[in-house]
Amino acid sequence: MGGSGAGEPSAEVIRAGDESAFAELAERYRHELRVHLYRMLGSFTEAEDLVQETLLRAWRKRADFAGRSTFRAWLYGIATHAALDVLAAPARRREVTSALDASGSPARSAVAEVTWLEPYPDELLDLAAPADGGPEAAAIARETIELAFLAAIQHLPPRQRAVLILRDVVGAPAPETAETLRMSVASVKSALQRARATLREQLPPRRAEWGAATTPSDSERALLRRYVAASRRADLSALSELLREDARQTMPPAHLVFEGRAAILDLWRPVLAGENAWGDWRSVPLTLNRMPAVANHVRRPGEHSFSPVNIDVLRVEDGLIAEITTFGPELLPRFGQGLPG
Repeated sequence: MGGSGAGEPSAEVIRAGDESAFAELAERYRHELRVHLYRMLGSFTEAEDLVQETLLRAWRKRADFAGRSTFRAWLYGIATHAALDVLAAPARRREVTSALDASGSPARSAVAEVTWLEPYPDELLDLAAPADGGPEAAAIARETIELAFLAAIQHLPPRQRAVLILRDVVGAPAPETAETLRMSVASVKSALQRARATLREQLPPRRAEWGAATTPSDSERALLRRYVAASRRADLSALSELLREDARQTMPPAHLVFEGRAAILDLWRPVLAGENAWGDWRSVPLTLNRMPAVANHVRRPGEHSFSPVNIDVLRVEDGLIAEITTFGPELLPRFGQGLPG
């Protein structure tokens, strides 16, 4: 994490700088700090709010910057402690919730058990790292921003989560992580070992095969186009062909898991087909968390305009949809997503 200090002013300049000069320097890191806070909190909305608080804390604490680390690393430390403060606040309920399948039986799903999870738009991820793939590129690597990873790390105790993110995602050395978190190096190493073990339990079984892409692949985009077309036609047969037999669908903040293609189709059938179908559907392609996604809208009978219904984020394995994570439409305006024509 200390490798991005080139071109930074000295500690003396930072400590003595006026507010506008300090803000201009700190603003360079706003986008990657927001991604860091998103990983810590799992919520795009809370990360948006807390990044500003982080920069305000940095301004107030500028006299403490001694220059032992880069300015970037110092800001990451402030952001991490701001997130830990949020996670420790008694008013914040972030308890992992037991998930249930459609029959009401217990089900295992890291995503369904984390009720506060929200997606992150790729347009904002692109702002978090330079095109030349510098040290900041880890901020947008798909394997560390996809929903399965985000949900899994929310199962970690906050300090273990911070250690894992700083060491395995941000790339901070163990001594720097220990100083940031006010822990011993031995404690950091122990916490990282425990965090990695928990992560292996929570992640999908085949995740190690996924690779480190930063955008959806051509085959994923082609599947997304087929998904959009079938959704617009309300074609359950075509949608069925796109799903793995063992596909699952979750819908944060609900703690429900629909296990298997048949259960997913049973969920969709009443709103897509038959006399109680909701109406005409329009699905608009998106990319969220470096994954293919769609914003679904419906025009109900007797209405003249479309209304947003939900957001589907797709995880693809072997050319078929392995998992659908469905979110409410309330974030669409923040993503700059309008209604279809």
